Amino acid sequence: MLRIAFWHLAVAAFCSLPAPANAEQAAGYVFADKNGNGQRDPGERGIPGVPVSNGRDVVATGGDGSYRLAVEPETTLFISKPAGYGVPLDENNLPRFYYLHYPEGTPPELELRFPGIEPTGALPDSVDFPLHRVASSEQFQVIWFADPQPQTAAEVGYIRDDVVAELVGSDAAFGITVGDIMFDDLALIPRYNQIIAQIGIPWYNVPGNHELNFLSPNDRYSLETFRRYYGPNYYSFDYGDVHFIVLDTVRYLGRDKPHPRGQGTYEGRIDEAQLAWLENDLALVPQEKAVVLAMHIPLVSHRAQDNPRRQVLNRDALLRLVAGRKHALAVAGHTHTTEHHYFDAEAGFRGSRPFHLHVLSTVSGSWWSGPMDDRGIPTTHQRDGTPNGYHVMQVNGNLLTLRYKAAGKPADYQMRITLDRAFHQFSKNGLRDYRMGQLLGDRLDAEQLASASVVVNLFDGGPRSTVEYRIGDRAFEPMARVFRADPFVQELFLRNAESKKSWVCAQPSSHVWTAPLPADLQPGAHTITVRAVDEYGERHQGRKLFEVVGAPPRGAY
Repeated sequence: MLRIAFWHLAVAAFCSLPAPANAEQAAGYVFADKNGNGQRDPGERGIPGVPVSNGRDVVATGGDGSYRLAVEPETTLFISKPAGYGVPLDENNLPRFYYLHYPEGTPPELELRFPGIEPTGALPDSVDFPLHRVASSEQFQVIWFADPQPQTAAEVGYIRDDVVAELVGSDAAFGITVGDIMFDDLALIPRYNQIIAQIGIPWYNVPGNHELNFLSPNDRYSLETFRRYYGPNYYSFDYGDVHFIVLDTVRYLGRDKPHPRGQGTYEGRIDEAQLAWLENDLALVPQEKAVVLAMHIPLVSHRAQDNPRRQVLNRDALLRLVAGRKHALAVAGHTHTTEHHYFDAEAGFRGSRPFHLHVLSTVSGSWWSGPMDDRGIPTTHQRDGTPNGYHVMQVNGNLLTLRYKAAGKPADYQMRITLDRAFHQFSKNGLRDYRMGQLLGDRLDAEQLASASVVVNLFDGGPRSTVEYRIGDRAFEPMARVFRADPFVQELFLRNAESKKSWVCAQPSSHVWTAPLPADLQPGAHTITVRAVDEYGERHQGRKLFEVVGAPPRGAY
């Protein structure tokens, strides 16, 4: 009864918003499209209580499914799909839950390199949104992509063969890409969409900084090509008992005319209109409902925290809007590192538990860098040592967990275990004398034990993860989380400079654990067993075999 009372109160509050002066009035219905033709036919009833927005204001449809809302030219009208309903999908499984009101289209004088929005003409007498009933469950899965980011046509093929192929036929409810769908060349979007469509599920998209129309003079027209293919740059929808919110955290600062491609710069920021919309949107969402916020630029990142392009500068405004919610999670991409952050009262979030931000592993890894594997696809490990891949969210009511999946690897491949012989370190000097991986300790001389350590990269680990190890049948011992580069990816990048992107280099990782290797190991073969618990309480295990050769070190017994 509490939820019903809240809902009717919210509808009453938001159906009577004043219209801006001189604005047109859009009117129409959200209706149950029984025959699936996309048209509101006689006998197809309206659906009450569905939020409709012009990008700032939010109204809920009345008892007959009708709404009325102020619009201006170059406005996108969209609905927030309720649970238990589906929206039409186009030929590429892209959801169609919006109407672009661009009477004159994207201004041609902008001379954007990539196509914008075609003229839509006068506002129709009725802008209607069809919905159809779908099977709904409080238990479902969502596939999450971050930064597929193909820079060339060949890299679109890598996405197809390395990631999409293993997902075809997925029974997940839908998928979401959290930005950097492209790498500036927006002409590749149609082919990319066709490939993603083969997975066979609805696919939502978040704008990133590499979907920008760089020739735009300002932020207003910077996502014209994105809107052409995907609709509004921020929106929301419900599935099961979860409210999903897509945010645009990229603010374009304008064209840099001296640059040969006109490319400008950007910062992480949620603009004022979007914050107003978000406040109105959340006012219709009961406090006990789980909320997932999908964004490209994360609220914060471990690296370069003074860099305005790596964090959302006005994140405090967002944290205030989600304050008090017990079941809230933010999901982001952008950094090509896998990270977990928690915001408490000291960080600006007031709730019964800290607000969790999960920065996802990327589909493109290190931007499709590195030596080719036996399929002719780059190995493309991220700078923090994580193999490229994606995440699968498991939803059980308002309980949300995410599990990392390395592309082309078994689902239980969740860590890398290496041995680091500290006196070698990693530099290009000396690598000549060793094969790849030899310095990572598969065979140690006994005198090296004193300076060797076990290094574990728990690919999706974070500050709440625990990692412990043992040698043979000895007792498990805890490992220490340290911010350091993964020695494997250090060596990989040093040995393969010609096959990686020029800006790629190993970076300190937030999910590496270390422990000293016991100095009293006998010569012979040994097994390291590692067990870990990740941020969501999931358990993982890994093993590594290595050998000690030579006489035991003096004084070891």
